[in-house]
Amino acid sequence: MTFSYPEFLQLVGLYFYPFVRIGAMFAIIPIFSFRSVPARFKIILILFITLAVAPSLNLPPPVDPFTWKGILFILQQMLIGLAMGVVFLVVFQAFVMAGHVIAMAMGLAFASMVDPGSGSQAPIVSQYFSIIVTLLFLALNGHLLVIQMIVDSFEYLPIGIDFLNRESLRLIFEFGVYMFSAGVLIALPAVTALLLVNIAFGVVTRAAPALNIFAVGFPVTLLAGLVLLSLVTPLMLPHLQELIRHALDVVSQLRLTGA
Repeated sequence: MTFSYPEFLQLVGLYFYPFVRIGAMFAIIPIFSFRSVPARFKIILILFITLAVAPSLNLPPPVDPFTWKGILFILQQMLIGLAMGVVFLVVFQAFVMAGHVIAMAMGLAFASMVDPGSGSQAPIVSQYFSIIVTLLFLALNGHLLVIQMIVDSFEYLPIGIDFLNRESLRLIFEFGVYMFSAGVLIALPAVTALLLVNIAFGVVTRAAPALNIFAVGFPVTLLAGLVLLSLVTPLMLPHLQELIRHALDVVSQLRLTGA
């Protein structure tokens, strides 16, 4: 049994181009992109997913990867993978932003630590939210949902030289903006309650000016914030489910310029 050179290029592209798309998404999507996950494990996981997915895909055009057209194919796969990764990154960053807002309201904005995922400094409340969301995401089989999403993307985002159209880019940008409103919405109950606590201390200070409000107000505000965190934590699950549903809707609406 012999293969012609175009058939050989098709077989190479059948495994190489999906590997590039899946690898680009795993390079930015939360959980899989954490620094604590060994690079060798990531490569092996991407390779196994590619080997499982490629036989069910349509054969790509016979294009040499070392030509300009082949480079466009590779860039297309990278941009599609990064776009999907950014969408799910916004889901996690919404909770990180909610932690920032609550930490500022309860006086814990100065208490920060290194985020093991990104390596940047983040308030301790944001770290708490990030850990809870990660555990909930795994409990909901979100990692399997991500793999299914990238597999299904090869049907409506086929391999070629066409890039995401303007409407798809607009959807991604709008979902990025949605991160801020979603973060504020998650933190709104706790922030509102802490605002009422601060207003109450303002009234007390007005009634008793001799009272050292800084010595009394900070511990009470901190204690109230911890109590509110325990009450807000059960509400994170419906918010996460809504954000995941919205993210999947955005990914399913992505289209190419030639589609």
